[in-house]
Amino acid sequence: MEFLWHFVCVGFIVLFLVFPTWLYMQFVEWRARRILDESAKAGRLIPVTITPLIDERLCMGSATCVRACPENVLGIVDGQAVLINTASCIGHGVCVPACPVDAVELVFGSEERGVDIPDVGGDFQTNVPGMYVAGELGGMGLIANAVEQGVQAMHNAAADLTPNPDRWDVVIIGAGPAGIGAALVAIQKGLRYLLVDQDDFGGAIRKYPRKKLVFIRPIDFPGYGKVKFTSLQKEDLVAILEDIINKTGIEISTDERVKEVIPLDDGFQINTIHQTLHATKVVLAIGRAGTPRTLGAPGEDQDKVAYWLKDPEQFEYEHLLVVGGGDSAVEAALALGEQPGNKVFLSYRKANFTRPKKKNVEKLRKAVKKGEVQLVLESKVTEIGVDRVVLKQYDDEIVLPNDYCFVFAGGILPTEFLRKAGITIKRHHGKKIIDV
Repeated sequence: MEFLWHFVCVGFIVLFLVFPTWLYMQFVEWRARRILDESAKAGRLIPVTITPLIDERLCMGSATCVRACPENVLGIVDGQAVLINTASCIGHGVCVPACPVDAVELVFGSEERGVDIPDVGGDFQTNVPGMYVAGELGGMGLIANAVEQGVQAMHNAAADLTPNPDRWDVVIIGAGPAGIGAALVAIQKGLRYLLVDQDDFGGAIRKYPRKKLVFIRPIDFPGYGKVKFTSLQKEDLVAILEDIINKTGIEISTDERVKEVIPLDDGFQINTIHQTLHATKVVLAIGRAGTPRTLGAPGEDQDKVAYWLKDPEQFEYEHLLVVGGGDSAVEAALALGEQPGNKVFLSYRKANFTRPKKKNVEKLRKAVKKGEVQLVLESKVTEIGVDRVVLKQYDDEIVLPNDYCFVFAGGILPTEFLRKAGITIKRHHGKKIIDV
């Protein structure tokens, strides 16, 4: 009788606990394999910039990294964590601390695609002593990460700083999230700082389209407190940044484009379009959006060509060309396609969209089906005229009527600016790094 009772208990555990768990794990792995196959076919296994690198020798398949990732980049296949949607990684980094055996780290680029990054150490200091890099310029474009890097960079910059009344303690270049984070720490530490920006505060955020939904994770702003939102419209995020600036007393010198930073024996000389500054330390938080990648096509210097779209609602009954294959290009085409009377063409050099979020690709398919956007894939802009654009697709030349052209080809590293400052540029291919 006792044996029968034990048999019943074991059977109960197997039937109602072990078997459902095993069944669920099989479903999770099946789903991961399906996403992996879809990503492979769509070309989404190549990282855009940053990606997790999993040490197969250490990974125990706990799936804590999978559950932590908000972008569904990781999955469990054959009992081990693998990348199933690499192109979606935007560098949240939460997978790294989530792993109980330290089997995950974030790296830039891959064997197939290198990413150029300034030579920056763990303290965010470049190879030029006293000059620090934070935010998108260092490869981390996520808003929360940029703020945290700005905070850490300033803490490190202030650690061994000796004040000099004849110069600024630190000049922060760029008033985006990283620059604001750095300025908040400078205020807390009582430093003589100057925050400059070629435009206004907010950086690339201000160039987002109206009402664009921005996904963030909770951010702790020193001297202000924690912003706990996980998604905000662009206008709300700008309003929060403005509130932080007003309440903490951050002072910003706007419309102050920096031409060059010159290392000196005892600090730095910063030449702007208006003045010459001297500082003991420099924090570069300029990002890449300020240096858009151009097409190199004749006629690109016209006023009708822009590299961002702030207000799609001002365009109606126009012939419009959007160039690019990332989220910004797709979102711009969708927004313009919704406006009355517009004829919107989206040109992309590849045959498929591999970089945008899956939901944006789905929206684009619906817009194409409704006739709101027309795709011109595997094409290249060869000429931009006053009232037309010329594209080459395969061996054919396509001429489209055009009133405005929007180019979303990404930002490029301000290599010449950095090299003049003495900063070494390194090309990252996953773990392999070479000087360029």
